[in-house]
Amino acid sequence: MAGEGAPSIATDATGIRVTIVSGQWHETIAAGLLAGAHRVLAASGATVTEIIVPGSFELPVVARAALDAGADAVVALGVIIRGGTPHFEYVSDAATSGLTQVSVLTGKPIGFGLLTLDDEQQGLDRAGLPGSIEDKGAEAAEAAIATALILRGIASA
Repeated sequence: MAGEGAPSIATDATGIRVTIVSGQWHETIAAGLLAGAHRVLAASGATVTEIIVPGSFELPVVARAALDAGADAVVALGVIIRGGTPHFEYVSDAATSGLTQVSVLTGKPIGFGLLTLDDEQQGLDRAGLPGSIEDKGAEAAEAAIATALILRGIASA
């Protein structure tokens, strides 16, 4: 299981501005990811805004706009389920590469909560829903705020 060995990150993110950018595809899974991210960010004390985008392909450009507008970090959430055409590979690669580029170019973290799945059940298992075995929305939020705090510490050193 991918979740085994995950770190436990307890973070006070008071003063950190986080924007959640979330795709709308696969509503039940997406809602679970979003709820997990909100739960972690609320507990951390971060200031949170949320932007809903049509799908995962749109995550990088909106993440960039949020970071350029002053967010300290972004939590990018999306769901891509493999189908019978190469579309899955194109969208998965574009979203993943785009988010990586945005993070490196802005010097700000993006919590990666983009699920690339073979089937819907894999998403349900990872969405932090009742009966799920993982909560990837929460994990993405934890990573974003932890990294934002690390970068803030480096900048103030």
